[in-house]
Amino acid sequence: MIGKKIIIIGAGAIGAFYGALLAKAGADVSVVCRSDYDHVKQHGFVINSQVLGCWNFIPSQVLKQAADFDGTADYVLLCTKVIPDLDRAALIRPVVEADTAIVFIQNGVEIEQEMLEAFPDNEVISGLAFICCNRIKAGEILHLAYGRLVLGNLPGSVSSKTEYLCDLIKRSGIECSATDAIITERWKKCVWNAPFNPLSVLSGGLPTLEILNSQEVFVRNIMQEICSIAEASGHQLPDDIVNVNIENTYAMPPYKTSMLLDYENGHAMETEAILGNALHAAKRTGVASPYLASVYALMKLRELALNHLE
Repeated sequence: MIGKKIIIIGAGAIGAFYGALLAKAGADVSVVCRSDYDHVKQHGFVINSQVLGCWNFIPSQVLKQAADFDGTADYVLLCTKVIPDLDRAALIRPVVEADTAIVFIQNGVEIEQEMLEAFPDNEVISGLAFICCNRIKAGEILHLAYGRLVLGNLPGSVSSKTEYLCDLIKRSGIECSATDAIITERWKKCVWNAPFNPLSVLSGGLPTLEILNSQEVFVRNIMQEICSIAEASGHQLPDDIVNVNIENTYAMPPYKTSMLLDYENGHAMETEAILGNALHAAKRTGVASPYLASVYALMKLRELALNHLE
C-alpha cells in the first residue's frame, strides 16, 4: 500500500510533522496550508527534531484548499484546531470519496459526533498526538520531545486501514498504537490539556515547568476533576494518571503550549473543545467541577479581552 495518497489539511506544527513522517515512510503526502502557502510551495518544510534529526519535507502537492487536490485520497488527515467558527466537515468534504478514510488528529473531548454524522459511510479514525512540537516560523517545525500517536476507529474498533497508518508512523521512528477505546484515550489526554493549556495563557505566558513549580496543587485538582468527569461518562482512567502526568511534565523540556502560541499570535483558542466540552459532560453527569469551571470562566474573559483588542 505504500504510495497511497494522503492529504493533510491544516499543515501547522502537528500536520506538517506527521505528514513529514508519513512521507519519510514512503507515502505520497500532499498538504493544504494557508498562512505558509507561498513559502512551503517554494521550499517545502524543514523539520528540526531533537529526536529524529533535521530534514526537508517536500509535499507531493501544496494547496491552498482541499478542492484543488489532484487525485483520490486514501486518507485525509485533519490537523486543524477545533474552534467554534470552523466547520471541520466542510473543510475536508471536497476530498472525501467512497473509500477515503477520515483521520482527525485534534485536541478536545466529545468532538466525534460532528464527523460521524457528516460522513456516515466512511471510516472515521480519531487520533491523538502526545507531542511537544511548535511551528517557529514559516515552513519550519521544531520537534522538542515525545511524538506518540494513538489512533482508533469510531465508535470503537481498529480497522486494517488504521493498522496500516500506524505501521507507517512506526516505520518513520515514532511510536504509534491503535486502540478500540480511543474516546477513553481522549479523556486521558484531557487530563494534561485541561490545566496546562489555559494556565499557560492565564499566567501571562509561563512555560509548563514554571506553572507546575508554582501551582502543582491547583493543577492536580483540575486533573482529578477531569478523571471524575471521565469516569462518570463511562471512561475509567488509570489510578495513577495524575501522578504520571505530573512526573512527565517535570521531566519534559520547558514548553509553550499550543493554546499559548495561539493566544500570542491572536488566533482563536480551543477553550470549548478542551474545557467547555468537559464541563458540559460534568453537568450532564452531575460531577462538581469548581476548579475546571473557574479556569473556563477566566479563559472566556481572556477571549473577550482579546476580541476587544482586535
